[in-house]
Amino acid sequence: MPEVKNKPVRKFLPENISVSSWNILEPFFKDLLERPINSKAALEKWMQDMSELEAMLDEDFNWRQIKMTCDTNNKVLEESFNFFCTEIHPHIQPYAFEINKKLAASPFAKELDQQKYFTYLRSIKNSIELFQEKNIELKSQLAMMQQQYGVITGRMSIEVNGKEYTLQQAAKFYENSDRDLRKEVYFKDNKRRLQDKDQLDNLFTELVTIRNQVALNAGFKNYRDYKFRELGRFDYTEKDCFDFHNSIRDYTIPLINKIYEKKRQRLKLDTLRPWDTSAEPEGIQPLRPFNTSKELIDKTIECLNRVDPYFGNCISEMNEKKLLDLESRNGKAPGGYSSTLMESGNSFIFMNAAGQMHDVTTMVHEAGHAIQSALTSKLELSAFKDYPMEIAEVASMTMELFSMDHWDVFFTNEEELRRAKEKQLEGIILIFPWIAVIDKFQHWIYENPHHTIKERTAAWISILSELSNDVIDYSGLEEFRENGWQKQLHLFEVPFYYIEYGIAQLGALGLYKQYKEDPKKAIENYINALSLGSTQTLPELYKAAGLKFDFSADYVKSLMEFLSGELQKLKD
Repeated sequence: MPEVKNKPVRKFLPENISVSSWNILEPFFKDLLERPINSKAALEKWMQDMSELEAMLDEDFNWRQIKMTCDTNNKVLEESFNFFCTEIHPHIQPYAFEINKKLAASPFAKELDQQKYFTYLRSIKNSIELFQEKNIELKSQLAMMQQQYGVITGRMSIEVNGKEYTLQQAAKFYENSDRDLRKEVYFKDNKRRLQDKDQLDNLFTELVTIRNQVALNAGFKNYRDYKFRELGRFDYTEKDCFDFHNSIRDYTIPLINKIYEKKRQRLKLDTLRPWDTSAEPEGIQPLRPFNTSKELIDKTIECLNRVDPYFGNCISEMNEKKLLDLESRNGKAPGGYSSTLMESGNSFIFMNAAGQMHDVTTMVHEAGHAIQSALTSKLELSAFKDYPMEIAEVASMTMELFSMDHWDVFFTNEEELRRAKEKQLEGIILIFPWIAVIDKFQHWIYENPHHTIKERTAAWISILSELSNDVIDYSGLEEFRENGWQKQLHLFEVPFYYIEYGIAQLGALGLYKQYKEDPKKAIENYINALSLGSTQTLPELYKAAGLKFDFSADYVKSLMEFLSGELQKLKD
C-alpha cells in the first residue's frame, strides 16, 4: 500500500529560495538552458533538476491562488497573486520554450524508455508547437482577469429571515418544506446575481476576445481548436463531444423526466418550479449529515478509512497540516477545489460547506483528487504528476460512489441513509445534461467569438432548451434563466474544462459497477490507474482501471440502465 509522502530534500535549488523577484530565479533557468548534456544519465539528471524547479514554482503559485480565494477581500493577497502573473510567469515562458526545444533536440532523448516518457515527450512537442511569444502577455492578462470572477461572486450575499447568507449558505433553504420561503430565496438569489450581470457579461466578453486572439496568434482558426491542443486532447475530438451531447439528450432526459415527475407527486404540487427540486414533503426533514466543519472532517476520515485505510490517512494528514478550508463565509470565493502542492506532495481542499448533503459529496469528491495527488507524489518528474483531467475526475467521482456504502457514518437513520444514496445516484443523472449544456455552449462561444451579448443569450437559451427536461416550469423566470450560465465559474476561469466531468462520470460509474461486483478488485484498479499519473495515454489509464475509454451512445445507454437498476434496488 502506498504511503503519504513527505516533502523531499532539494538537490538543485536552495532550501530557502524566495519567489520574490525574477532575478532570484533566472540563474536556475540559465543553468538548465546552458548546461551541457553529454549522456543519457546527464539528461535524466537535467530533467530531475528541471522538475524540481517546476514543482517549486507550481506550489508557490498555487499557494498564492489558495490564499486569495480564501479571502477575496484581502488586497495584499490579490496583489501577491497578480505579482506572480505579471512579474514571474511572463519571464518563465521564453525560457520554458527554449528548454523544451533543448530536450526535444537532445540525441539522448531517444535513449529514454519510450513507453515511460512517451506522453511527456509528446506534451513537450505540443508545447513547442503552441508557443508564441506574443501570447505571453495575453496569458498573463487572462490569468489575472479570470480571478475577477471569484472576486465579484465572492461578495454576493442575501438576507433571509433577518440574517445575511452567502449564496452557497442560502442554498440550504431550497431543501426547506416551506414553499414560500424557497421561492423567496430563489428570487433573492437570482436578483442578487442580476446586480452583477453586466459586469460579468463585460468580463466574459473581454476574456473571449483575448482568448480568441491567443488562438489566432498560434495559427488556429478558433480558441476551441487551440484549447483542445493545449489541453492535450489527443484521444478525442469535437465530434466526439457533439456525440456525447446527443447521447446525454437521448438517454438521460427521459430518466430525468421520471425523477422530477416523482418529485412533483411526492410534494403534491400541480406544477414543479425550480425552487422545488431539492425540497422534501411536509414532515420530512432535509438531510443534515453534519453540523460543523470539524464533524465533516472527522466523519469523512472515518468513512474513507472504511473504504481503504490509505484514503482516510491522506485526509487525516491534510487535517493535521491545516490544509482544509471548508466553511462558507463572506469574502470567500465560491465553489470547491483540491489544489495539488506538487513539491511537498500535499494537497489543499477548499470548499463552501453549509451543512448539506451536497457538502458531503463535495468533500469526498475533493478527497479523491487529493488521494490521486498523494498516489502520484513519488513519481520521478513533476510532469508525470500532471495527469489528464479526464482521469483526475474519475478519481474524484469514483470516491463519491465508493464512499456511499459507508455513509452510515453520516446517517444513523436507515431511511435517511437510503434517501442520501438515492439523492446521490439521481444527482449523477441530473448533472449530465448540465455538463452537456456548458460544453456545447463553449463550442458555440468560441466558434462565434465576435458575437454580441444578445446573440450569446439566444444561443444559451437554445442550447439549454434542447437539453432541458419537460417537467420543471420556468414560466415568468426568463430573465433569470437567460443569466444562468454566469453561475458556472469554469466558463470564466478554466475554459473548456467541463466535458471532463461527463467523460469521467462514465468512468466512475464503470468503476462503481466493478465495486458492486468485487470491491477489493475495484479499489486495486482505482489505485493502480491513479498511481500512473500521466505516464500513459488516456485510453491506457482507463484500461489500467479496468474501464473502456468510451462515451458512445451505446455505452451511455448501458450505464444509464445500470444506474436505473441501482436506484430501483434502493426502492425495493
